[in-house]
Amino acid sequence: MKLAWIGTGVMGSAMLIHLKKAGHDVSAYNRTFEKMLPLKEHGVHICESIAACVKDADVVFTMVGYPKDVEDIYTCKDGIFEHIKKGCILIDMTTSSPALAQSLYEKAKMYHAYMLDAPVSGGDSGAKSATLSIMVGGDKEVFEQAYPLFKILGTSIHYMGTAGCGQHTKACNQIAVAGAVAAMSEAIVYACKQNLPVEKMLNAISKGAAGSWQLEHTAPRVLANDFQPGFYIKHFIKDMNIIKAEMNAKDMELMMLNTVLEMYRTLAENGEENLGTQALIHYYDNDEKLI
Repeated sequence: MKLAWIGTGVMGSAMLIHLKKAGHDVSAYNRTFEKMLPLKEHGVHICESIAACVKDADVVFTMVGYPKDVEDIYTCKDGIFEHIKKGCILIDMTTSSPALAQSLYEKAKMYHAYMLDAPVSGGDSGAKSATLSIMVGGDKEVFEQAYPLFKILGTSIHYMGTAGCGQHTKACNQIAVAGAVAAMSEAIVYACKQNLPVEKMLNAISKGAAGSWQLEHTAPRVLANDFQPGFYIKHFIKDMNIIKAEMNAKDMELMMLNTVLEMYRTLAENGEENLGTQALIHYYDNDEKLI
C-alpha cells in the first residue's frame, strides 16, 4: 500500500520504519525537516510539505504532539483534508481529545474519507519492538481494513467503538499509568529511606501482586539514572489535562490523577518537561539525590 506518515518523533519514526520493512511504500513529513533525514537510509520518501506526503496515499497516519497540532495538520490551509484522495483512510495515533476525534471523523466524511482515532501505549520501547497496544475508535469496517497495518505496529489491537472511543480508552490507560508511575516512585523512595537494596526490592515485588509494566520497564531506567524520554513529561501533562477537562465536564474529580498531575507540573516548572516520565522520582529528591 501507499502510506503517508505525519510526525516523525520518538515513536513515529520507529513505527513507520516497521511499515516500510513490511513492504509498504512510505512517505513522511515532519515540521522539522532535519529530523527526517535518517529515514532516507530505510528507503522512506521524505517530503517538504503535507500535500506532497499525502498525495495519492491509501492510508495517512498522524502522530504529533498536541490536540491543536492534530487539528492544524488536518484542517489548515494545505492540510491533510485538502490533499487526500477519495476513499483514503486517516488514522490519528496521537493521544488527543475525544471531542476532536469525533469532529475530525465527521469532517473526513465531507472529503469522502474515513477517520480512525488509534492512540497507542507502550512507549518508545513498544514502538521499536512493534509490541504496542493500540486502541481504536471509528467505523468497524474501516478498522478491519486497517487491521493488517496495526498488526505490523503492535501485538494488542482493540476495536473500542465509535469515533472518540479510542481516545477515551487511552485516557483510561493514562489514568492507570499515572498511578503506577507514582506507586513505583514511592516504593523506590521508601526503599532508599529504609536502606533496602533497591534492585533486590524491585525483583522481590515485581512478580507478585505489585507487579506492573512500570516496575519491569521504567524502574530500571530510574536505577540507571536514565531520564531520557521514552515518553515526555510535557506530553503526559497534556494527556492528564485532557482527562481532567473530560471529567470536569462530567462534574467529577479524579483525585489520584489530579495529585500526580500537580507533581508533574512542579517538575515542568523546574525545567524538566523534556525528561521522561520516570523522572517523577525527582519530585522526592529535594536537595538529596536518592539514587
